[in-house]
Amino acid sequence: MAEIFSPVQNLPRIPDDLTLTQFILDCEHPCKPVRKVGVPWIIEDHSGKTLELEELRTRTYGLANALKIRYDIKEDDAVLIFSPNHVDYLVAIWAAHRLGAIVSGANPTFTTDELAYQVEATKAGIILTHPDLLPVALSAARASGIHSDHVIVFDAAGSENLQVSTVQTLITQGLASPPGFKERRLSPGEARTKIAFYCFSSGTTGKPKAVAIPHYAPIANIIQMAVFHKLNASDVPMEEQRFRPGDICSGGEYIYALVFNTHFMFFCGMSVVLTTRFSFADFLKNIDSYRITHLILVPPMVVLLSKSPEVTKYDLSTVRFIKSGGAPLAPATLEQLIKCFPDASVGQGYGTTESSGGISISPIDRKRDVSGGSGILLPGIDARVERQDGSLAEFGEMGELVIRSPSLALGYAGNRLAMEETFINGWYRTGDEVKLTHTGEVFVIDRLKEMLKVRGYQVAPAELEGCILDHPDVADTCVVGVQDEYSGEIPLAFVVLHPGPAEHAREDPRVAEDMKQSIVKHVADRKAAYKKLAGGVEFVDAIPKNPSGKLLRRVLRDRAKELRPGPKAKL
Repeated sequence: MAEIFSPVQNLPRIPDDLTLTQFILDCEHPCKPVRKVGVPWIIEDHSGKTLELEELRTRTYGLANALKIRYDIKEDDAVLIFSPNHVDYLVAIWAAHRLGAIVSGANPTFTTDELAYQVEATKAGIILTHPDLLPVALSAARASGIHSDHVIVFDAAGSENLQVSTVQTLITQGLASPPGFKERRLSPGEARTKIAFYCFSSGTTGKPKAVAIPHYAPIANIIQMAVFHKLNASDVPMEEQRFRPGDICSGGEYIYALVFNTHFMFFCGMSVVLTTRFSFADFLKNIDSYRITHLILVPPMVVLLSKSPEVTKYDLSTVRFIKSGGAPLAPATLEQLIKCFPDASVGQGYGTTESSGGISISPIDRKRDVSGGSGILLPGIDARVERQDGSLAEFGEMGELVIRSPSLALGYAGNRLAMEETFINGWYRTGDEVKLTHTGEVFVIDRLKEMLKVRGYQVAPAELEGCILDHPDVADTCVVGVQDEYSGEIPLAFVVLHPGPAEHAREDPRVAEDMKQSIVKHVADRKAAYKKLAGGVEFVDAIPKNPSGKLLRRVLRDRAKELRPGPKAKL
């Protein structure tokens, strides 16, 4: 039977009386390599500015003190960050945690309505944002009943005339003021239940849900990955290794970026090169200029690295470790990547928001993993694969992956029904169809959840369907994903028109095409760019449903494969 139990004794003690911030900034661990003094934690790519531990701790304290003094942020209050990457993004997270608050990161491409939904779902009291996003942040704040003086910007540039506070102003105030708070050490076991993050995921169906992630969960995942990579305190410090331009705020992949791309790399003793916004040219330039050794990517970046002629213009010879996550990559794409980086260790990983990051990663003894698999299970993870009827599948047989791990989230905040469907007796139903081998190697086949992965971002079909139904010509709709080499998946909408528009569309193909473009534009005007109907619109006479009215997406997925038979790259 496809069932694996990991020996618990393979993991060292996971602290359950620390916050994630305390674990990373203040404490040592038997798995943690010692970082030499003077080795930066963060390097800002465009300026070359470096930040070391003591400066980060000082800035964190100053911001925490000011947030307490000025806004009276208390334990379990929610702080929302709506910004692209910024040198103080992590400082804001750590400051909130020093006060016992909960952090939620919003995708920086969100519209006002999307941001307001997350503000209201988390009951956030303040919003930290980037000057470029300030109009959207202020609009969402008004819609959610948050006063404008509770919107804070990371930089002053572009916001001078709007009378909003900046993070630097608050840090200066906090450092100049007497202590307004006393950070609390958690009681033994408390980190297992004290919430650190609200990270949004589609869960099984519907609109994104706030996944309640306790401090213990990302700490556990960091230790699981450290044990997997055989790290320990006696290791030679990795001060000469520099990580790829770090992603912190990757929307649906927030936890992947937050745990693996930043906190785990800090734990390893590595310097993170931080870029504000992704530009492929800057990405290549940074690898060359900063001699970056480790790249943690999502599939669109892999496609660019594999196929873009720009790659040959830069010296990328320092890269020796590449891992991709967020969506499966085909073996052929990995083989193309290896041609560009013949000396690098190349493979894939797999994880979910609900697992607080990683579930599996390619083995360290396999330098080039082109199997198409997502690696082997991390230490401490129990797994089984279930058929649709609930029985255990055989090894090598497809079914839903169900896991148990110390890194699991507590569930979905404020959504008991979704939680009961997904978290059952300590086990988590991933909603992903996989094959599992005897050795614990995971091959992700399909997503059983009613959720798409577009460029690594989660897109809920139900959210797009609700938007499409607001179009005056639309009577019914169903959104499914179609394969795309660059984006992984892109949304395709099957649409039933009202009788009048349907008749006009049948009579004149040009009218039909105009209606399709109108629907595409309707979604593009109301949703973040990655949610656009890049797969197009197809008119149908009826949406297939079962007797209870549930959409039969699998029927339309099969039809979509016939209409869009092959992946296409968009470079």
